[in-house]
Amino acid sequence: MNSSLAWWAALIGLALAIILILAKLNTTYSLLLGAIVGCVIGGASLPKTVTIIVGGTQSVMGTVVRVIAAGVLAGVMMESGAADRIARTIVDKLGEKLAIFSLALATMIICAVGVFIPVAVLIVAPIALEVGSRLKISKLALLVALSGGGKAGNIMSPNPNTIAVASGFKVQPSAVMIQSFIPALCGLAMAVLLASLIQHKGAMPTAADIDSGGSDKKSEEELPSIGRALVAPVVAVVLLLINPIGSMLHIKLLESFQVDAMYILPIAAILGLLAMGQGKKVLSYTTAGLNRMIDVVMILIGAGALSGLISNSDLPHQIVNLINHMGVPGSLLAPIAGILMAAATASTSTGVILGSNSFGTSILAFGTSPVAAAVTMQAGATVIDALPHGNYFHVTAKSMNMTLGERMGVLPFEVLVGLTMTIVATLMYIVF
Repeated sequence: MNSSLAWWAALIGLALAIILILAKLNTTYSLLLGAIVGCVIGGASLPKTVTIIVGGTQSVMGTVVRVIAAGVLAGVMMESGAADRIARTIVDKLGEKLAIFSLALATMIICAVGVFIPVAVLIVAPIALEVGSRLKISKLALLVALSGGGKAGNIMSPNPNTIAVASGFKVQPSAVMIQSFIPALCGLAMAVLLASLIQHKGAMPTAADIDSGGSDKKSEEELPSIGRALVAPVVAVVLLLINPIGSMLHIKLLESFQVDAMYILPIAAILGLLAMGQGKKVLSYTTAGLNRMIDVVMILIGAGALSGLISNSDLPHQIVNLINHMGVPGSLLAPIAGILMAAATASTSTGVILGSNSFGTSILAFGTSPVAAAVTMQAGATVIDALPHGNYFHVTAKSMNMTLGERMGVLPFEVLVGLTMTIVATLMYIVF
């Protein structure tokens, strides 16, 4: 038997995982079963299959540890009401004339400070429905604004996808966050433009839609002040950016500050919690944050197993050959891999794990720098990641009280937002 598994076995394993996810089997088990079946039919013995699966899961452990640490910040931002306060303040300050922009911006910022994109949409959705009902903005336009803004925030945040792609290419998450800033702004602009063009298309929010979301939200009096709410994200962002800014400005003192996100995110969260006067709730908030991370961590482990199958097959080599045969520059493999893997798994974070672990060596062999590869792959992973076999599709549909058909109508606009960020990132860091 060859040292690598057959490419078709990897494809069958990946296809099986997708089918099982669509059949509503737990995503982690779907990914694990797909990996196991792909190994076995590819000719690996049962002991060899175990080695491949374990090796694949071990490759994501660094990401898993950082994601668990990020859960502290996510828990504090969500449970304390800090994220909700930031969203409300943005929408209130910008006013009705900039309603669509304010909703997209609020979702972007909530996501950018470390809140998962589905949760960011859930936080802003009740506000969006109230605004949409008052200003006659359709639910279609509202979700385009929220999802597009969330995608923009997601590529420049300390979220699992950024941590995963940075770990895959062995660069600092902060470097990926900084280099994703301009592509994210372009994605935000596209989301606002598209939502503005279709604001009168589709069903308008009703009283029933407004009542269906946000019933467990904190009252205005329960929320922290905006100043206190900003402490945790500001501290996190400042600490994360010290080293990359020092490197850019060649300041040795700042360059020497090499503290991992595993430390920075929990420290920022605790400082924010103390600033809000909620230090006594540290146990409940961190527990809530960890609970929200459990599903993510399990999916990351499943993704690691599947990436073990792909990286031990000759599928990456065959894809490189196909790209060369088609005349596509090999340097474009990073965004292409991000698009394909995220579409296959309907997940940005799972997509970048599969892409970086399976195609990372080939991508870097074309001369693409690790940071450029990470930024363009993550941007590519936002293009077709909101498909029905992923949870984001259904969570966001529920947040806006949409039918399946209505939610499907949002997909083309989400693709345009993701494609905008991918093209801008590719032009900036690969072409030029």
